[in-house]
Amino acid sequence: MKHGRQLLAGVAALAGVMAGGLMATAAAAQEAPLRPDQAAFRALYKELVETDSSITTGSCTLLADKVEKHLRAAGYGDADITRFAVPDHPKEGGIVVILPGTSKTLKPILLLGHLDVVVAKREDWTRDPYTLIEEGGYFYGRGTSDMKAMDAIWIDMMARMKKEGVKNKRTLKLALTCGEETSWAFNGAQYLANNKRDLIDAEFALNEGGGGRTDGKGKVIVQNLHVGEKTVVNYRIEATNPGGHSSIPIPDNAIYELSDALVKLRAFDFPLMLNDTTKAFFTKAGPARGGDMGKAMVTIAAAPIGSPESKAAEAILNTDRSYHSMLRTTCVATLLDGGHANNALPQRAGANVNCRIFPGVAAEEVRATLEKVIADPKMTVKQVDDRGPLAKSPPLTPFIVGPAERLVAKYYPGVPLVPVMSTGATDGIYLEAVGIPSYGPPGLYGDPDGNGAHGLNERAIVKAVYTGREFLNELVKEYANK
Repeated sequence: MKHGRQLLAGVAALAGVMAGGLMATAAAAQEAPLRPDQAAFRALYKELVETDSSITTGSCTLLADKVEKHLRAAGYGDADITRFAVPDHPKEGGIVVILPGTSKTLKPILLLGHLDVVVAKREDWTRDPYTLIEEGGYFYGRGTSDMKAMDAIWIDMMARMKKEGVKNKRTLKLALTCGEETSWAFNGAQYLANNKRDLIDAEFALNEGGGGRTDGKGKVIVQNLHVGEKTVVNYRIEATNPGGHSSIPIPDNAIYELSDALVKLRAFDFPLMLNDTTKAFFTKAGPARGGDMGKAMVTIAAAPIGSPESKAAEAILNTDRSYHSMLRTTCVATLLDGGHANNALPQRAGANVNCRIFPGVAAEEVRATLEKVIADPKMTVKQVDDRGPLAKSPPLTPFIVGPAERLVAKYYPGVPLVPVMSTGATDGIYLEAVGIPSYGPPGLYGDPDGNGAHGLNERAIVKAVYTGREFLNELVKEYANK
């Protein structure tokens, strides 16, 4: 993940004026030497980070081998472990491990994580990206934030429960996959959802996308529960023309027609949309934000869409790029191509338009809207690809929210838990398509600058990793025994 980090950075910005809470005792206590269980966890985290699992230079399969070794050492056997891959992507394999519960009626919980990371080049980084370095209160290294800290927490949790003979009511399943960070590789979560549905069957899944943000100075000011996301779809807008010699130009020009279309697209806004998650976000975050923006947030959640109050609130919210995106489908030109010679009139000109589609809206509906906005019968609008199925928003239920709220109050007193819908994408979209709701739990947290995820010098806050481990262990145990 992630594209959604831009949204979470916006959440952190609004929360900068909120009343902060004290850090958890467990986090503050990290000045003391690590407990044996924490030291073992750190060693696991280090091994994950120091194994290159990027698509271009690394191997998820190799990392899955190492994870399997840890799990077998904890007591899991052949009946508990499933490895998977496809022949044409041998380095993009994954692993599923199952810890049986005692109940015959309660459905399992699925813990989901992706092993792959965005490639990192040593010459670009200040430190070796594939060496875990602890410095100045941060863990540095590729994947420290996205998402090997959570991967390590899931693996460590499953291993400790097995070693300690823990008997939860619900069965716990862990799926670690590859392909989340690309649109062209073998996506393990999609494969499992489409081909191994029974293996990963669960009442719900816990995935990336949640977590909190600091004020940039170490104080946690908000925790988020990730509930739903948009669908990513690319379209190609193309103009064609007979062309000719550039010495005798005419207005009928493919590049000009494409330019006209993109100007129309720039001026167009898809209509306002809200769902339960975004209403809850604006209702809860608005009072904390305060001022005209805060009032507009509360109003947009309460006023009927299309009413004068709603329109006035929308105008204010549209001045914030994160809120503008949360309120609708968005489409933006991202790539251009055109012409075939510098002395010829262009025969073809095209643009890629990247759309983030609001849950419940069909890709074909968006394509038809783009065609209508362009309003030029000589141009074509075609869907090129998509990152997954139609997005479905999981329900925001007390069963999910209640335990998360209680633990946020325990670990981060005074810090609000705010539901968010990601404007980006996670592998949860594949689970939701087959009836497994996916949530990004709170617990971990980062800085408002995104901590270098996908970029240079990626880092995770040391206190956040250890506190997040305690938080998520307690959260999963509560869910597993309700």
